[in-house]
Amino acid sequence: MEVGRITVRARPGVPTQGLMNVSGTVFPCALGRGGIKMLKRESDGGTPLANMRLLRGYIRDGRFAYRSALPLERISPTLGWCEVPDDRNYNRPVRMPYAASHERMLRDDDLYDGCIVLDWNIRPRVRGKGSAIFFHLARPGFQPTAGCVAVSKPVMRRLLPLLSKRTVLVVKR
Repeated sequence: MEVGRITVRARPGVPTQGLMNVSGTVFPCALGRGGIKMLKRESDGGTPLANMRLLRGYIRDGRFAYRSALPLERISPTLGWCEVPDDRNYNRPVRMPYAASHERMLRDDDLYDGCIVLDWNIRPRVRGKGSAIFFHLARPGFQPTAGCVAVSKPVMRRLLPLLSKRTVLVVKR
């Protein structure tokens, strides 16, 4: 069974945590430290109020080897994601080392062991509208993200086989 829509809302009274509804089953999730933002900007810590398609995923070799209808790529030590609005590769994957500021995808923690790229500010890209908005693994206690949506590893394991490029993650108020 493929999931077509995932709906996320902030938890009442806790703007940095959310409730994710997947076909009637609700899971806790982490949201950005800035809560849900209608006008998302680079580095504001906000999770965009938007409908975002799932584009592709990155999986850490040996830690999160699961199948999905989404295109999945193993995270290499040279994979980064550019977060500098004035750079020509803003909000795109880059090969490290890279001169401009970037996110390292092969992290020391496990947050990107299962990481799905959302189509926020991909096409068209608007400089400064926000970069690296992912659906990934949560920190313990669902601590806030930098603007992403994050779930526990068991939830990601459960969802990944049900996700495809037709899945839309809807962040609502």
